[in-house]
Amino acid sequence: MTNPNEITPHLFRTEYSKIVAVLCRSFDIKHIEIAEDIASETFLKASEYWALHGIPDNPSAWLYTVAKNKAKDYFKHLSIVEKNKKEVRTTEKECPDIDFDTKNITDSQLEMIFAACNPVNSRETQICLALQILCGFSVEEIANAFLSKTETIKKRLQRGRETLRTHHFTIDSLREQDIHQRLETVLTSLYLLFNEGYFSRTNTLLIRKDLCLEAIRLTLILTDNQLTNTPKTNALLALMCFQSSRLDARTNDEGEAILFEEQDVTLWDKVLIEKGNYYLIEACKTESSSVSKYHLEAGIAYWHTSSAKDKWQHILNLYNQLVIIEYSPVTALNRAFAFSKVYGNEMAVTEAEKLNLINNEYYHGLLGYLYAEINPDQAIDHFEEAIRLTKSKPEKQTLQKQVNLLKKPK
Repeated sequence: MTNPNEITPHLFRTEYSKIVAVLCRSFDIKHIEIAEDIASETFLKASEYWALHGIPDNPSAWLYTVAKNKAKDYFKHLSIVEKNKKEVRTTEKECPDIDFDTKNITDSQLEMIFAACNPVNSRETQICLALQILCGFSVEEIANAFLSKTETIKKRLQRGRETLRTHHFTIDSLREQDIHQRLETVLTSLYLLFNEGYFSRTNTLLIRKDLCLEAIRLTLILTDNQLTNTPKTNALLALMCFQSSRLDARTNDEGEAILFEEQDVTLWDKVLIEKGNYYLIEACKTESSSVSKYHLEAGIAYWHTSSAKDKWQHILNLYNQLVIIEYSPVTALNRAFAFSKVYGNEMAVTEAEKLNLINNEYYHGLLGYLYAEINPDQAIDHFEEAIRLTKSKPEKQTLQKQVNLLKKPK
């Protein structure tokens, strides 16, 4: 029998936001928290019932049925309260039809994410709300995505939700003006969702495939809609496909990270690579479209799947463009790694040390890698500093393995 404790977290990640979105689209709820409460109660009942009776053949359908029933109970309770208050009502408030078919779920989530990305809030707050409401991120996960304190994110989310309520938070049919105004924030939210899955900073697992798959699923929804099927959207989806193609090769059976050079290329998913190629071509079809960071990152990911001898020069060229378009410490460090592949570790050390990111674990991890053959003692110092700084248990294990190899008598 499948353990409910194993399957429920995965279903929570994939189905919770669907239930919330459909409920919010199906009836006029004054506070989004009501829809979230119904969804949470649904999963609480699932965890209790499945532990005793086992997981049903179609757990998603089971969850949808329970959510529908709980929504009906909510409206029944609401009607009783209203009658007790002796409020004048021409008709009793009834629960509207709630449909969990594929199209309604897709439409509901699409509308929900654009509703969460309302420009009445700051862009950072919009992204936080989208990650929490649509992607099921915890406050800690959002804080790590923004490199912020959890208390800062809590306050940002509270203010953001209050602003949405004040501005009559509703989910309307998508309008072209809303699309143009909010799409950039939507894409950023999905990008961060995928990144947390591809390289988790908060979980005991280095890779969280459920997050990667959810990010791909939501981005696919965007490519299926004429208004959101833009070059940037296709470039982001191409990036996700290329990166996902190597997931099975990035960790060993113990969950430890495997360096790129040591990955078993036979484990790379050729179907996903082909999908990545398709969406990258789609992203570049329109000559008038500008090159975005998603185009450049997708190009970098494409070359990582290539066996061409000059691939690292191509990767370095793309990173040179990327640091100009949108600088970040991670991009700068990745560029330094690509630089080492083209010009050697010694020259790359100089490039990396210019960054002076002394409080960044990836900075010390990179310098440890670059110094390994030049100065093992310095490499050990950097690896140990990276171990001290990182929160990721799998990352600590991988770095410690590098230290052990350098300390091993030759």
